[in-house]
Amino acid sequence: MKRPSAILAALVFAAALVAVPAATAAGSGKTISVIEHPITDTTTDIGKKGDSLGDILTFHNPIYDSKDSKQVASDQGYCIRVDVGVSYECTWTNFLKGGQIVVQGPYYDAKPSDLAITGGTGKYATARGSMHLEAIEGGKGEEEFSFVFHLR
Repeated sequence: MKRPSAILAALVFAAALVAVPAATAAGSGKTISVIEHPITDTTTDIGKKGDSLGDILTFHNPIYDSKDSKQVASDQGYCIRVDVGVSYECTWTNFLKGGQIVVQGPYYDAKPSDLAITGGTGKYATARGSMHLEAIEGGKGEEEFSFVFHLR
């Protein structure tokens, strides 16, 4: 007769074998590169006049392919100023073909940011990883943002 602990260990091992492919199928090692056009960014001034703690940045912008030639997605979200002249803390949803990816983390005024992928829907329902955000010069000389999603 097998001991209960041996049976339990076998069941846990079997469950792990089944769970691993499901967890990795969401995009293990997949990278998605897109470019956001920040055309709707609006800051609501809270508290002291001008850039100040608590100001809220809201947006819903188009997202283009990595060649910046065709709109392939959109986003919407908000950021709260937490360090004047330095950074915001942000949360937003990226609406991609096949589902959504939600990110959360810092946006730095003068350097690139890495945000956590906190979840998703559709084919990104089990998404985890990070998104690298970097300001770039757009085709018309305007600032745009490179988003590189590193899915694991």
